Amino acid sequence: MRGDPATALRLNKLESLYNLVVELDRTFAIEPPAGIELLPLGAAEERTLAWIDDTFGGSWSSEAYAGTNVVGYRTGAPVGFATIDARGMSFAWLDGLARQRSVGIFGPLGVAGGERGNGLGRALLASALDGLRARGYARAVIAAVGEERLVRFYSEAVGARVAERFDRPALIRPSRRTLVLASGNGSNFQAVLDASHSGALPLEIAGLLVNDPAAYAIERARNAGMDSVQVLCWNRSTESRAEYDVRLLEAATSAQPDLVLLLGWMHLLSDSFVGAFPEMLNLHPAFLPLDPQRDEVVVPDGTQIPAFRGPRAVRDALAASSKWVGATLHRVTNATDRGPVMARRPLRVQPREEEHHLMERVHGLERDVVRAGLMRWSYER
Repeated sequence: MRGDPATALRLNKLESLYNLVVELDRTFAIEPPAGIELLPLGAAEERTLAWIDDTFGGSWSSEAYAGTNVVGYRTGAPVGFATIDARGMSFAWLDGLARQRSVGIFGPLGVAGGERGNGLGRALLASALDGLRARGYARAVIAAVGEERLVRFYSEAVGARVAERFDRPALIRPSRRTLVLASGNGSNFQAVLDASHSGALPLEIAGLLVNDPAAYAIERARNAGMDSVQVLCWNRSTESRAEYDVRLLEAATSAQPDLVLLLGWMHLLSDSFVGAFPEMLNLHPAFLPLDPQRDEVVVPDGTQIPAFRGPRAVRDALAASSKWVGATLHRVTNATDRGPVMARRPLRVQPREEEHHLMERVHGLERDVVRAGLMRWSYER
């Protein structure tokens, strides 16, 4: 749909997303606010990517990692960023105008709370659009604008107009049968269950599979009226690992899931299981690097810590005296805890914090990460 921004303002911002278009037939350069340095377009530093996760949550750091960025710094610390040309992303709203060769992709754009309203956002926007123009694009698409105030901002700042409108439900994957695998308390399972029932997450929880008969996740499922609850225990004295893996695969396959979601699952899955379910996500209680090959990750204060892969990530972080932990939802591959990141957030460890207290705070963070990662998955193709 084409039209002026006023058309968009009459539409329900909760039900629609808009792709705006900007003609790149002029320069847009704007001086940044006093005390702010804009770095030239380039790959975002890892500290900036961690800052994006800490400040904005969600999956913006993945887009910044995939694209080229202009970053604003005050006294050596990032306070704002804008991304262009984040290619390789598979969001549904990128299937139209954004596929044209003459069109460059703009976004996301983020400004720290204390810097909003001082012109930094406009300066980042202008620098990024000039970068797209320098690359030879004739137009820029500002993708997935979901708020009326942002439509007004882009219209007033650079003359953007509505080029495409999407109904949010139409963008979401049509099939979303989800099988959850859990091994313990199931607090994250409960959060996903509640969100799906309320409509906050567009998922159908089709079943729960646990490997511990004492897991409280079972009680949570029964309290929610779920019929499909499978308990598959592995008795190591009577059954081989290979035999158990076959039973596990058969049980999961019987649920016919579109998505397998691992929420505190403590059994290492076989290669055949991973191969059977290409749409599988795992929640891991650590701040994992966006580059799956790396064994260290940079955190928001600029320091580097181990990735803390494995089943005891929080305990390992405390044993290493790490000042940071976190949570990550990532795709599952045959390499343990090394799949592409869907969403992640860091969490600073408090002085002399004990494991049980830290785990409670990590669980709170995990719910936000799971929600953000699942929404991203729902919009991807």
